[in-house]
Amino acid sequence: MKIIGIIPSRFESTRLPGKPLLDINGKTMIERVYNQCKQAKKLDEVIVATDSEQIFNEVVRFGGKAIMTSKAHQSGTDRCAEVMQSLYHKFDFVINIQGDEPFIQPEQIDILASNLNQNIQIATLIKKIDNLEDLLDENKPKVIFRKDNNEAIYFSRHAIPFVRGIAKEQWLFQHTFYKHIGIYAYKTDVLIQISKLTPSLLEKSESLEQLRWIENGFQINTQITELETFGIDTQKDLEIARKIGKD
Repeated sequence: MKIIGIIPSRFESTRLPGKPLLDINGKTMIERVYNQCKQAKKLDEVIVATDSEQIFNEVVRFGGKAIMTSKAHQSGTDRCAEVMQSLYHKFDFVINIQGDEPFIQPEQIDILASNLNQNIQIATLIKKIDNLEDLLDENKPKVIFRKDNNEAIYFSRHAIPFVRGIAKEQWLFQHTFYKHIGIYAYKTDVLIQISKLTPSLLEKSESLEQLRWIENGFQINTQITELETFGIDTQKDLEIARKIGKD
C-alpha cells in the first residue's frame, strides 16, 4: 500500500496573512510542518499543495516538493484532490496534513496510516477531552462514533452528547467526550468523489466539511490518539509557538 502525505498551504488567512511563511525560531512554519511529515515512517511521499508562488518558492528553497494549485479551492480537501488528479494511479491513500501545525508529531501520522486498509473510505484521529475549556470551545469540533467499528456518527462544534439534568461543569464526570484532530486519510478514489460534492445543509450549519461526506453516505473511521496537536490561528498562538519551538 502506497500513501502520500499532502500539506495544503494557502497564503491568504483572515487572522494571520501569509501564515505559512511566518518565522518560528529561524524556520518558516511550512518548513517545520514539512520536516515533521518527512519523519513519518508510513509516508511514501510528502508534497506541499499551494496557491502561492511565495510558498512554492520557499518549499523549493529548503529542499521540499511542492505543486501549484488553483486559488479557487474552498478547502484543503479540494486542494489535495487537484494534486491527485495527476497522481491518481500512484497512491492508494492520501493523508491531508494541516499546514498550520508546525509541531505535528510523526507518530500521529503513522497511527492513522497504520490502520488503513481497502475497506476504509476516510479516516481521521480523535482524542479524549480532559478539560472543560476544550469541551465548550466551538473551535474544537466534537465527535460521536459507533462502538462496534468506530465509524463517526456525527461531528459538531457543540459538546455532544448533551447531558440532560447535569450542570455543564460536571459533564466530564458523567460521560467520555472526544474532540476531532484535523488530519484526514482518504482512499484515493474516494477523495476524488467527495471533492465533487456540493456543500450540504449540515455542513453549512456547522461549518464542518466532514458533515457533507456523512450526509452523502461516506463512512469516516475514527482512531483514538493520546497525542495532542497545536494549530496556529492567532498572533497569540504564534507567540506560544516561538516559545516552545526548537530544532
